[in-house]
Amino acid sequence: MAMLRLSAIGFLAGVVAWPFLWLPLRGDGFQHARLAALMALEMGQFVTVPVALVVGFVLAARGVWARTPGHLLGAVTVAFGILVATQAWAMGEWAGGRPAGIGDPDGESALAFLATISGAMTTVVGLAIVLLRWAGYDSRTAPVRQRRARRRR
Repeated sequence: MAMLRLSAIGFLAGVVAWPFLWLPLRGDGFQHARLAALMALEMGQFVTVPVALVVGFVLAARGVWARTPGHLLGAVTVAFGILVATQAWAMGEWAGGRPAGIGDPDGESALAFLATISGAMTTVVGLAIVLLRWAGYDSRTAPVRQRRARRRR
């Protein structure tokens, strides 16, 4: 559970790089701001997701923080993932259209692809949290079969 929780937090924490959003870009308008936001998000997730996964692995190996993540974290993660994926898809359409983006359609298309994958993975992690919570899974309790086997002894 720690891995799932911290991977969601890692995806969401990618926004820490948004101060880089105000770096000077060529052009202005909504499309350029979208490109800058997705670039900053990918830069942030490049750092936060691996760190969160390592911390989650260590906590899972030690058995610390085994509580099931909450509905709110799952819902926010799903919403954030859908937002990132749709914005990346729209940026990809803009980069491949006429006139092509800022001038490097290959780089913009690659960024749109990475951001789409990032949004999809964020959505999957959020859905896993919501489904585990909805199913009533609690990692602190023993499975039913193990409890029945203990009673028979």
